[in-house]
Amino acid sequence: MPARARPTARRIELGYELRELRKQADLTLEEAVHGLPLSDTKLYRVETGLQDLRNAGDLRKLLARYGVGEEEDIERLLAIQRAASSREWWTQFKSSMPSGMPRFIGIESAAVEIQAFHPVVVLGLMQTERYARALYEISKQVEDTTNEFIDQGVTLRMKRKEYLTRDEEPGKLWAILYEPALRYLVGGPDVMREQYDEITRLAALDNVTVQVLPHSVRGYVAVNDFSILHLGDTLPTTVQVDNAWGASSVSDTPREVAKFSRKFNALVASSLPPEDTPKFLHQLSREITE
Repeated sequence: MPARARPTARRIELGYELRELRKQADLTLEEAVHGLPLSDTKLYRVETGLQDLRNAGDLRKLLARYGVGEEEDIERLLAIQRAASSREWWTQFKSSMPSGMPRFIGIESAAVEIQAFHPVVVLGLMQTERYARALYEISKQVEDTTNEFIDQGVTLRMKRKEYLTRDEEPGKLWAILYEPALRYLVGGPDVMREQYDEITRLAALDNVTVQVLPHSVRGYVAVNDFSILHLGDTLPTTVQVDNAWGASSVSDTPREVAKFSRKFNALVASSLPPEDTPKFLHQLSREITE
């Protein structure tokens, strides 16, 4: 994975700045695009980071309407616009992704830090190749997928994992792993032991924190997986959740971010301390049988 190719983050950054400029100009979406070759729907999608603004001329017209006249400010935003329009590393896999997944992966690879919880399986960013493939094989008949789809899915998951080990600015991860998910037998004992070893290896990295939420917990347990993606001080924090249809939902509204932050903090409080993780995984490895 390229170290810091961040078109999605640049798209979010441009949208955020345009939204703030429009508000400062006291214009509605409809007023902002009046007489311009843009619809209010497209401008909304640009402002929320769902769509890039490929035409530099349209950007200049918007900035003029917002009263941005300094050439230095215009050139800075044009540079962001060009970066936002560049090709993402994951584009080749887009045809095999469920709805919402491309945007999430773009945000994930650009995040400074991720806080995540998965109650059913091992978190994707920590999966081994054999574990990931076994998961796809388990659901192959149910999901009616092909071998090519599985190959692409496994390759994509392994490339996403490079987020933790890339040479330039590796991302930070704080993962809560639920004990039932760790005990769910995927691919057989050898696959699971390899997976436990991989989690232990990743947990030893300075940029990774792993806690185990025991099944005997009497505190709070979230019933669905989620990730909180921090994009730095100047961009909005984003929450991602998988839904029952397999699609990925993403939101950066402060209310949703605050709610999931409370969930994560509650899970942290209920989990074992990070220093207990290697011992816990070693014990699971000893216990696992056919």
